[in-house]
Amino acid sequence: MSQEAVEQYAKALKSGQKYFKAAESQGLDPYPAVLDRLLEEEASVRQEELGLVNIPAELIVGTRTAGRMAALAGNFMPLLGAQTEFGTKWMALCDAHLSDGGIRDPIKCFEYLGKFYIQEGNKRASVLKSFGSPTIPGIVTRMLPAPSDKPEIRLYYEFLDFYRLSGQYGVSFRKPGAYARLQAALGMESDHVWSEEERRSFRAGFAHFREAFDRLKPGETGTTPAEALLTWLEVYSFADIKEKTTAELNKSLERLLPDIRATEEDAPIELSTQPPEKEKGLVSKILNVARPSSVTVAFIYGFPLEKSAWTRAHDQGRQELEEKLGSRVDVKLFLAENRDYEKAMETAVEAEDAKIIFATTPPMIDACRKIAAKYKNVKVLNCALSQPYPGVRSYYSRIYECKFVAGAVAGAMADNNLVGYVANYPIFGTPAGINAFALGARLSNPRARVKLVWSCTGGDPIEQLRQSGVTVISNRESGEESTAHCALDYGLYQLEPDGGLLPLAMPCWQWGAMYEKIVRSVLDGSWEESSKAINYWWGMASGVVDVKLSESLPAGVTSLAEILRKGVLNGTVDPFCAEIFDQNGVLRCDGKTALSPEEIMRMDWLCDNVDGTIPGFDELLPRSQGLVRLLGIYRESLAPQKQEKQL
Repeated sequence: MSQEAVEQYAKALKSGQKYFKAAESQGLDPYPAVLDRLLEEEASVRQEELGLVNIPAELIVGTRTAGRMAALAGNFMPLLGAQTEFGTKWMALCDAHLSDGGIRDPIKCFEYLGKFYIQEGNKRASVLKSFGSPTIPGIVTRMLPAPSDKPEIRLYYEFLDFYRLSGQYGVSFRKPGAYARLQAALGMESDHVWSEEERRSFRAGFAHFREAFDRLKPGETGTTPAEALLTWLEVYSFADIKEKTTAELNKSLERLLPDIRATEEDAPIELSTQPPEKEKGLVSKILNVARPSSVTVAFIYGFPLEKSAWTRAHDQGRQELEEKLGSRVDVKLFLAENRDYEKAMETAVEAEDAKIIFATTPPMIDACRKIAAKYKNVKVLNCALSQPYPGVRSYYSRIYECKFVAGAVAGAMADNNLVGYVANYPIFGTPAGINAFALGARLSNPRARVKLVWSCTGGDPIEQLRQSGVTVISNRESGEESTAHCALDYGLYQLEPDGGLLPLAMPCWQWGAMYEKIVRSVLDGSWEESSKAINYWWGMASGVVDVKLSESLPAGVTSLAEILRKGVLNGTVDPFCAEIFDQNGVLRCDGKTALSPEEIMRMDWLCDNVDGTIPGFDELLPRSQGLVRLLGIYRESLAPQKQEKQL
C-alpha cells in the first residue's frame, strides 16, 4: 500500500467523520440515501436503460440498498478505520487510481428524479469523490415515476425533456418552466437537439460559472448554479463567461446576487405606495452618512419629443424638476438612438458623471440592469410596474384612483347607462384602472355597464364603441397638462348628437412631482438601500397623478367628483373597499377589508358590470406583444422567447 494512498484515506476518513457529526447534530441522516426506501411510496415505476453516462459526482447521493451503510457517510467519504477490510480495499483502489491505468471499470447505478444511487462501485465512487473528480463514469438505469401533479414529478419530467435535447446533467432548477427558459436564453428553439460541440461548449462554460458562483457562498438561499446562470443570462451573454477570469466573474456575480436571491422569493417586489419620509434620513445623520449638496440626473428618452406624447410628458416632468430644485440638480438629456439604451446610459455615467438615471420606458429594463450591475454608485430607475430586480427601482402611479373618479362622472353622464372604455395593453395596473372606473360608474349609476375595447388588438376602438350605442367614452390618460389635446385621444368625453366632442374629465400624470420627490430622497438622505426590488407606486395623495374636471360638467356631477377626489386624497375613500364580484360571479372583495396593493397591482379579472374580456397574447398586434411579454399580467405563463444564439 503506497504512502499516498494511506494519507488519502486518512484525509477522506476525517472528511467522512466530520460530515457524520455535523449531520447528527442537525438531526439529519448521516448516511447515504437509500433508493429502495424512496421507491416504497411509488406505486408505479418503469425502467429506462441509459448506458454509459459521465455522472456529475455531486449528484451521486446514495445507494440502491441499505447494505453496508455504516461504511460511508452521506458525502460518500469512509467511516471505517484504515485497518478494516473496507479500508484496505479502498486504499487499493486509490493506488489503482494513482497508477497509469487508473480506475477503469464504470460503476453501476440507478438514476431517480435526477439523483444517482449506486448498485455496484461504492468504494470506486468514494475514491474518485475524494480526489474531487467532477464526473464518474457509470452504467445507468433510469427509474421513471408515473407522471403526476406533484411539483417534484412535474419538474423532473421537464428535466427529462431538457436532457433529451441537451444531454446535460447537473443543471437543476426548482421551479417549473426554468428548463424551457434556459433553452430559449441560449438562443435555441424549444425542440432543438444540441450538437456535440454545443454540449461541450456549455459544459465548459457552466463549470467555470459554477466555480465562481460556489465561491460566493450565497448562504441559506439554496439557489442552484443553473438558477443563477438563468439570471446571469438576462444581463450578460454566455460568451462573457468564457471571456472573464474567475475574479471578474466573481465580481459580476456578486453585483447580481440581489437579483439572483430575489428570484427565490414568492413576492420579490416591495411596493412603495407613498414617498419616503424625510424623518428616515435621521438614521443617515446619526451614522454620519454623506449627503450630496447637488446631483447629476440623466433622463433617457426612447423617442424624440415631437414624435411621442409619452416622452413629452416625462420631459415636462424633467422641466418641473429643474424648476423646483434649481442648482441642486444638473439635468442631462439623452435620446437613445436606434434603441441603444445601454450606450446612452453609459455615456451619461462616464461622460457626465450621472448619479441618478431615469429610464422613461419599460423596454429599457435590460439596459438598466446592466448599468446598475456595472456602476454600483449609480441609482437607476425604470418607468414601469412589477419589475422584480433589486438593482433597478421602478416607478409608476396609481392612475386607477383617477379612473375611479372619472368613472363616477361617466356613470352620471351616461343617459343610456352605457359607458365606453378604451384600454391600451393587458399589463400590470391596467385591469385595476378598468375595474376602478367600472366601480366609479356603478357608484353614480347602479345600472351602468362598461363596454371594454382594446387599442392593442387592431381595428378602430372608438368606432366600435360608437356602433354599440355608447355616448360617453374613457380613452387614454394624459401626461401633458399644459398642452391642449383632442378629447378623442385623451381623457373622458361625451359624443354630442352633432358629432362634436364634449370633454368631461381627464386623469393625468404629473411626473414632475414624482421626479422631485425621488431626487429629494437622495439629497436629504431618505433614500434607503434595500435587498428587495423596490417599485414606487404612488397615488393622488403624493401629487403624482390627478384628475382634471371640465367646466362644462353639471354642478351636481362636479360636486360628486370633488367629494370622491378629496376622499381619495385624504384616504377616506378607497375604490376597492366595496363588495365586488367578477364576471364569473366570484366574490373578490367583501366590502369589509380593502384589497391589498399587491392584489390590486396583479389583478387579472374584470368586474361584473364590465362587458368585454382581457385579450390573449395571440390576439395582440405584433407591435404590442413586446411590452405585454415584459409587463403583461400573464407574462409568467407565456412560452419563453428565443434570444440570440449563445453557444
